[in-house]
Amino acid sequence: MAKITTPTEPEYWLRGPIEGISSFLQPAAHALLQSRMELSLYTVNFPDNLLWEKPSGCASVGFHMQHLTGVLDRIMTYAQNRSLSEQQFQYLKQEGQPNSSITVSGLVSKFDKKVEEALLLFKQLPESELTMARTVGRKKLPSTVLGLLFHAAEHSQRHIGQMLVTIRVL
Repeated sequence: MAKITTPTEPEYWLRGPIEGISSFLQPAAHALLQSRMELSLYTVNFPDNLLWEKPSGCASVGFHMQHLTGVLDRIMTYAQNRSLSEQQFQYLKQEGQPNSSITVSGLVSKFDKKVEEALLLFKQLPESELTMARTVGRKKLPSTVLGLLFHAAEHSQRHIGQMLVTIRVL
């Protein structure tokens, strides 16, 4: 496997505002873009046959990649005040389940698309909705639109970091 390198451009939060996105959502948008860039960078030469390996019992790279996409999808659903669909529950059940038909490039592509959907949602959200109450999961735990979108961004960054450690071990 090739050595993991660092990008030559600054991190997204140092590149200035993203046009059309509220200043309140800029940090979340930057974090999602950073996650997308790092996912592509860290997995560029990662072999498909190692996707489901769990060194020392750690979560597999495949799990982290699926989970990044799944969580972002679910959080956006909650932010839009909708319930999860049966398809989303099925995806959740399959996160981390070894599947030889799944590829690194396919997982990267799915996350790319989900980040684009999130950024489109960010652009369409009026600032007046950011503090609106939302609930999470079957227990209807309390949050807000802003809280959900911030969590999606920080959660993505956390899993990218965990995934990077697993990649380095493998």
